[in-house]
Amino acid sequence: MSNDDNSILNRNDVRRRFDSAAARFDSVDFVHTATRDGLMRRLAPMLIEPRTVLDLGAATGTATRLLARRFRRANVLAVDLSHNMLEQAGKKQGWFSRTSAVQADATALPFADQCIDFVFANLLLPWVGNPSRAFSEISRVLVKDGLFAFATLGPDSLSEIRHACQCVDTHAHVNMFPDMHDIGDAAIQAGLRDPVLDVDRLAVTYRNADALFQDLTAMGARNSLLRRNRSLSAPKRFKAMTAALDGLRDNGLLTLELELVFGHCWGSGPRSVDGEFRVPAGRIRQRNR
Repeated sequence: MSNDDNSILNRNDVRRRFDSAAARFDSVDFVHTATRDGLMRRLAPMLIEPRTVLDLGAATGTATRLLARRFRRANVLAVDLSHNMLEQAGKKQGWFSRTSAVQADATALPFADQCIDFVFANLLLPWVGNPSRAFSEISRVLVKDGLFAFATLGPDSLSEIRHACQCVDTHAHVNMFPDMHDIGDAAIQAGLRDPVLDVDRLAVTYRNADALFQDLTAMGARNSLLRRNRSLSAPKRFKAMTAALDGLRDNGLLTLELELVFGHCWGSGPRSVDGEFRVPAGRIRQRNR
């Protein structure tokens, strides 16, 4: 998977935006709700009994509670880059909760190798830029045959906003999301195995572009590209971009199309160092003299 400069995110900016959005996040998390519900439906037929569950990119902890309810014997760790998101998550937990909160970056997890049985990541990947580093960390902490389930956005997502920005200038203002084939390849390269992916669609309607950007701001989903052109925030440029978006309205409504990618794969256990070969002890025969 390419590491295009135009897809690199400013991690400090991502954290700052989600810190600012934490208090209002639950009022505008309808996309997260749709993908979270989709992930839970896909988990229903899987017979797994994890002891340790990682809700990676937990935000305000709604999925954390559902996971704790689903896996009653498991310890559930809510991990997020944003301290304020985790504070909101803590307010939802009861006195005898089996959940813990850890502020950490998904590309540098503070956990030992092969210590997690199940990693759940709902819309985490759009906020790590190139997902390869996150996949490598997930592969490292996941036990052999442990499950990684995720939902992310595909390349067709937010094309309306991308088109409107192109009417203003040629700079990147919307992240380019990898397609499901690239995601599957990146998972395998990171040491995960047997990826299974599928795509769904979600249409979200707004009365105008202003309402759209109010929601994007409230959920922390504004432009955090490292090389973004900050001049788009100038009043004239922003007005031209919102006018281009409003020009896409049909019957008075602006429709935003999202491509939702769902996937799961499995842990392979410790990875061999280059030049190192491992043979199961049971396959080593006694030498005959």
